[in-house]
Amino acid sequence: MITAIVYTSNSGYTAQYAELLHEKTNLPVYSLDQAKAALPEQSEIIYLGWIMASNMQGYQKAAKRYRIACACGVCMGASGSQLKEVRSATKIDASIPLFTLQGGFDMNKLHGMYKLMMQVMAKTAGKGLAEKTDRTPDEDVMLDMMLHGGNYVSEENLRPVLDWYTGQQKI
Repeated sequence: MITAIVYTSNSGYTAQYAELLHEKTNLPVYSLDQAKAALPEQSEIIYLGWIMASNMQGYQKAAKRYRIACACGVCMGASGSQLKEVRSATKIDASIPLFTLQGGFDMNKLHGMYKLMMQVMAKTAGKGLAEKTDRTPDEDVMLDMMLHGGNYVSEENLRPVLDWYTGQQKI
């Protein structure tokens, strides 16, 4: 039985999804650091982590301590994108449901090496997207996010996770 929501967040978007999931499920929500003191080892959890270079941050630490019922990665890309890449890079077992959720981007919320990396990425990838004449709607959103920032956290993006959770409650 799923006992909690555990997350790792860098700039706040993953924390926003964790709180939204909490509101919809009434499961307690903890950052990974808080969970260590609040949850017994091997508790069954829903894990949310931010994605960097297709790798879901904090997942391996959470997986060593808890039984992960499903994993949700928060990224700049469209919800439902990058599933194969995230599963591979993060080494998420095929038996664990995986969801990706579009979060947001705000350069001012980043610090240190993450800020430097994203400044470089926004310049190089942003320039490439800006010069592309046949951008998809998702690429337009990505370009706008890189140039101006943005928050795309929404219940609509979370709907597949909520549907999965509701299905688990019926079992």
